[in-house]
Amino acid sequence: MMDRNLSAGLLAALAAAFIGSAWQLVSRHGVTTTLGPMELALMRYGIPALLLAPLWFGSKRIAPKASLLVLALLVIGGGLPFGLLVLAGAQWAPASHMGIFMAGSLPLFTAIGAWLHKRQKVEGLRLVGLACIAIGMALFAAGSFRGGSLDWRGDLLFLAAAMLWAVHSLAFAHCGLTPWQGAAFVNGWSALMLLPVMLIVGAPRLLSAPWPDVALQATTQGVGAGVLGLVVYMVAVARLGAPRASLSAALVPVLTTLGAAAWMNEPVTGAVLLALALVVPGIVLASGAVRWRAKKATQPSA
Repeated sequence: MMDRNLSAGLLAALAAAFIGSAWQLVSRHGVTTTLGPMELALMRYGIPALLLAPLWFGSKRIAPKASLLVLALLVIGGGLPFGLLVLAGAQWAPASHMGIFMAGSLPLFTAIGAWLHKRQKVEGLRLVGLACIAIGMALFAAGSFRGGSLDWRGDLLFLAAAMLWAVHSLAFAHCGLTPWQGAAFVNGWSALMLLPVMLIVGAPRLLSAPWPDVALQATTQGVGAGVLGLVVYMVAVARLGAPRASLSAALVPVLTTLGAAAWMNEPVTGAVLLALALVVPGIVLASGAVRWRAKKATQPSA
């Protein structure tokens, strides 16, 4: 029978993949139609901060015991800086790029972080998987520089966001917070960080945008990604560990590419298919979920 922690972690990782893909699609739709990054960031972090306020001010309020550095990395990696990079990148590059570069580079940055933190080596199939990811993204990125396309700007922002998310994953593994406490902590501090930015930049499109667009973004950004997405991913990290939790990223490029083609008529080009053919198996192998099983040598009978 499958261990309960393992099954709960796998379900959480699967949910994180679907929520993450939906967030990418809705974010791309929002910043290319009636709303901008600041409006989406306000809903992404402001709504969850209000919903999870009892964890800040209630009787069971958060009392983090981790170092200030770990807590700061937790917020930077999964909070406002991460969100603004993604939302800004979505203005430049298609949703399929978001899925491939963010999900694909996450195992790479997670492996680098694990090596820097614990000197964990990457060998065997994991190394093969990371190589597939790197080759797939390099070939795909080459197309972003052709024909005067500005997609490369979004691609770079997505890579930077993935690096921050890997930092967030590793920081959560050492912060001592529960998934709900972690979500409240990240969103609460992100909302506070957003206040001075809003005073300077504002959210001019929020009141002029059609209310169905605002309702869609408020639900997906605030409740879906801001609360549920963050919590289920933290559950996956807590039950599976950061490297195996990153396996959930294997579904994201496929789901985002198919969703963008169906909803926003983004073309599924040969370059996209080649990148998926390399990146998706690479994510699976890099996660460490697949291993060679050496056959036990049989002792000769006397």
